[in-house]
Amino acid sequence: MVFQSPTLMPWSRVDANVRLPLALAHAPHDAADRAVADAISLVGLSDFARSWPRELSGGMQMRVSIARAIVNHPDLMLMDEPFGALDEFTRQRLDSELAALWMKRDLTIVFVTHSIHEAVFLSTRVVVMGPRPGRLIGEVEIDEPHPRGDAFRLTTRFAAHAQRLSALVAQACGGAVPLNGSPDEGQP
Repeated sequence: MVFQSPTLMPWSRVDANVRLPLALAHAPHDAADRAVADAISLVGLSDFARSWPRELSGGMQMRVSIARAIVNHPDLMLMDEPFGALDEFTRQRLDSELAALWMKRDLTIVFVTHSIHEAVFLSTRVVVMGPRPGRLIGEVEIDEPHPRGDAFRLTTRFAAHAQRLSALVAQACGGAVPLNGSPDEGQP
C-alpha cells in the first residue's frame, strides 16, 4: 500500500524504511539486504540509501514509499493518490517511472487519482466513482500500447480518452457535459 503522504519513519534511514515489511516478516538478513538494495535501485535511489527522509524531496520520499511497497514482490499494489501533492513535473516523471515499474514487475496496481490526465496516462482501465454514497458511475478501457511516453499526452487519442472520463466525472457530480467537452448552457 502506498498512501497520499509517504508515511516514512523519520528516525530511520531510507534503507531501514524500505526494510520494514521484511523485518516484520522476519525475513533472513542476507535475503532482506538484497531485496532492499534491489527495490531502492529500482526506484532510482541507490545513492540515497543511507539518507534520512528529511534530506529527500517530496518525490524522492514517495519513491521510498514505493520501494517499501514492492520490496517483498507483491502481486497487487494499492496506491491512494500517491502523487497528488507533487508539482506537475515531478508527478509526470513519477507517472512514467511507475508505468515502467508496472511493466517490469508485472504488478496489478489499483491507483486512486483525481487527475483525469494521470488516469489516462497510467491506466489500462479507469473506473469512475461518484460521491456520497460512493458508487460506480462508469468504466473506460484505455486500450493504448505501453510504454506510453510523453508524446502520448499530446495525441488525439489521449484527448478522446480524457474527454470520455471528463463526461463521466461530470455525470458523477450531477452535471451533464456533452462529449464535445463544453458544459450545456445554463449548467452550473
